[in-house]
Amino acid sequence: MDTIFALATAQGKAGVAVIRLSGPRAYQTACLLAGPDLPSRGLSVRQLKDAQGARLDDGVVLTFAAPASFTGEDVAEFQIHGSLATTEAVLRCLGDLNGLRLAEPGEFTRRALENGKMSLPQVEGLADLIDAETEAQRKQAQAVLNGALGRLAEGWRAKLIRAAALLEAVIDFADEEVPTDVSPEVRALLADVRADLEREIAGVRIAERIRTGFEVAIIGPPNAGKSTLLNMLAGREAALTSEVAGTTRDVIEVRMDLRGLPVTLLDTAGLRETGDLVEGMGIALARRRADQADLRVFLTEDVIATGVVLQPGDLHVLPKADQRTDTANAISGVTGQGVDQLVQRISGVLTTRSASAGIATRERHRVAMRTALDALDRTGTVLESGPDLYDIAAEELRTAIRALESLVGRIGVETLLDEIFASFCLGK
Repeated sequence: MDTIFALATAQGKAGVAVIRLSGPRAYQTACLLAGPDLPSRGLSVRQLKDAQGARLDDGVVLTFAAPASFTGEDVAEFQIHGSLATTEAVLRCLGDLNGLRLAEPGEFTRRALENGKMSLPQVEGLADLIDAETEAQRKQAQAVLNGALGRLAEGWRAKLIRAAALLEAVIDFADEEVPTDVSPEVRALLADVRADLEREIAGVRIAERIRTGFEVAIIGPPNAGKSTLLNMLAGREAALTSEVAGTTRDVIEVRMDLRGLPVTLLDTAGLRETGDLVEGMGIALARRRADQADLRVFLTEDVIATGVVLQPGDLHVLPKADQRTDTANAISGVTGQGVDQLVQRISGVLTTRSASAGIATRERHRVAMRTALDALDRTGTVLESGPDLYDIAAEELRTAIRALESLVGRIGVETLLDEIFASFCLGK
């Protein structure tokens, strides 16, 4: 296997840059640049030199002997001064050495997966942690990275293996003194796993929203102040505003951190009857996006007049509080009146919904668990027919077990790996 190297920190000038190596020549290469007396595992402060003995930089060298490393291979890291020239000089020196090549995106993590240092859900959790922008995303990614989903799947798998073993014992030893009525214990095991799967499947949608972001649509008639409110919430002029009704034709999206939750605010076209073809297209798009949004903020005097159905959790506020004498439940994007209260209400609704999030965070997870659950349902149906069909029930259990194994990356996920690791940066 090749020894790979890459810059593990972000491109550009910085106080410190980290260059990582992994593979059979990692330690040998570290010794070549930093001196032959490096410990096989540990930290050293060294002067780095190229193959001709020219000084590259002073830095910290970390060495990790296999298998006690991130990738499970010999690993070395150079922590050097983060100037563009210094980083480029060290990378160029490594690239000139035989047996070394620049790592592909995510290749360090892929080797950790292939060497059994991480499960596939942990890899996905690591990708999510790198991309995390809010506190809720960080906590969710940490839970997956720490192996919570893998532990759940292993627990389910162990129970299903026990259930399959009970059924197969009856099949294999039908003519001997073996208790034949194993169905009560099998049903109990299936019920436990089934309840857990149903709960996790129900929580995938919210968990995925925490990972990708909730959508909150601001809807109402023209000139209600939707774009002004969006600009106030975003803290910048994200949308054009004017006194002309129908200024907003498209959906304006602004992503923000709302009390620790990832939220994409949608400013939509004013809802009204119009003969303008382009405005009509914008209104149709606004209605579609409003129907798809996780939460709608109705900025209008009359919700019914918008033609959009108020869903549980949706919010209704009155527009232009700065022009009213009675400001109860009113808001103004011009003065900011009522904006803090609206943010609190939105975050309250989304926080309540987030409480039902499961550990599984992706559609791939949901599909694997759904496949396992369907197999358990078929198992239960076959069990009703008695011991004569236990062989069929055992096969359905094996289908469920294989689905859970695909969840943690043991089988059937090879086609997904290139797509997953393509999202990683170099050096990770």
